[in-house]
Amino acid sequence: MILEAKNLSKIYGGSSPGAFYKALDQFNLTINEGEFVGIMGPSGSGKSTLLQILGTIETPSSGELVMDGENVVAMKQTQLADFRREKLGFIFQDFQLLDSLSIKENMLVPLVLNKKSNQEMEERVKQVAAYLGIEAILSQRPYEVSGGQKQRAAAARALIHQPSLVLADEPTGNLDSKSAKALMELLVDLNHQEQTTILMVTHDPVTASYCDRILFIQDGRLLNEIYQGDRRADFYDQILLVQSSLGGELYDTKIPRF
Repeated sequence: MILEAKNLSKIYGGSSPGAFYKALDQFNLTINEGEFVGIMGPSGSGKSTLLQILGTIETPSSGELVMDGENVVAMKQTQLADFRREKLGFIFQDFQLLDSLSIKENMLVPLVLNKKSNQEMEERVKQVAAYLGIEAILSQRPYEVSGGQKQRAAAARALIHQPSLVLADEPTGNLDSKSAKALMELLVDLNHQEQTTILMVTHDPVTASYCDRILFIQDGRLLNEIYQGDRRADFYDQILLVQSSLGGELYDTKIPRF
């Protein structure tokens, strides 16, 4: 088991009655090694808060969180920073690459922070860049490459230090459909071939259909959970049904999407 969250709650606001907002409400979650799990729900449902807590950026108001065998809630800030740097990888919608650095230098940041040797850093860059198909752009700056290439570079940075868990926040949100499909196929391949554990937040049912299972959140609570079967197209239809029942965006099922 990579992650276990029990009764996680997050409350924002003051102490006076009615002056607080409960973003998460007694939320439970278990993720096993090698799973690819998606989180969906309407805007304001608690998805982002959950991801921030699991990423050790926010602390829960109450509840338990054990990740990779460690009690994260009990950690001090310095311990959390070390844990985040060593155990977690992040893929963001807006890439968050540094324009002042080359693609290669952006990839190296986690390894430099973890004080890896020059030889190990060079070997990992070659290995990950080859796997993600970005060898040709290593010397370029982020503003010189396409959106799809930027997201591959961001994925490379997230994976290069071999984290226990990759957290992806709307990873296809800034990509066209072709680039989004390529990225998701890449993440699925990493998940299957390398047993990379991935937790992804998304609004898009097509993106979500690549996951092994989907958790649906509303008002900070887990409302539904569905698993992918033999056919991804059937899973996509299931996602649409649950999403529409929660008041999510409606998609035209007559449009070919696979």
